[in-house]
Amino acid sequence: MVEFHRLPNLEEVPLGRGKGPIGVRLEDALGLWRPVPVEYKRGQPKLGLCDEVQLCAQALCLEEMLDVFILAGAMFYGKPRRRYDVTLDDSLRTETERLAARLHQLTRAGKTPPPRYEKKCRNCSLLSFCLPKATGRRRSVGRYLDEVFAEVEKETT
Repeated sequence: MVEFHRLPNLEEVPLGRGKGPIGVRLEDALGLWRPVPVEYKRGQPKLGLCDEVQLCAQALCLEEMLDVFILAGAMFYGKPRRRYDVTLDDSLRTETERLAARLHQLTRAGKTPPPRYEKKCRNCSLLSFCLPKATGRRRSVGRYLDEVFAEVEKETT
């Protein structure tokens, strides 16, 4: 989601760290407006930067679409029912761009990285498609089927 926060009445658009304007004009709205991407998550904040990288990627897309520089966004988590501001600093932008470049490499090569089963997989809506336990590292379909058949055989004897 994108919120637009009205900037104080200014004669010219302020620049964000010398990297472009921080406000845009909206159709049928007076003044300048600062776009703020907001990501809503049902669960709790995660360890690592995965949510922040997702938010930053959305901000980079908005920057390109609106020709604006976005200073910050926000994350809202459903479990603590709290909103957290996220500064889109140079290190987060660099990490997001690095991961986007890696994604493009994998896409060009036609490769999908093997899934890794982790605790968070249990709550993922894509678990039944991904099948990380069945197709993860050092797993083959043959070995998986052998294990399934062995388990079924053990249950029937």
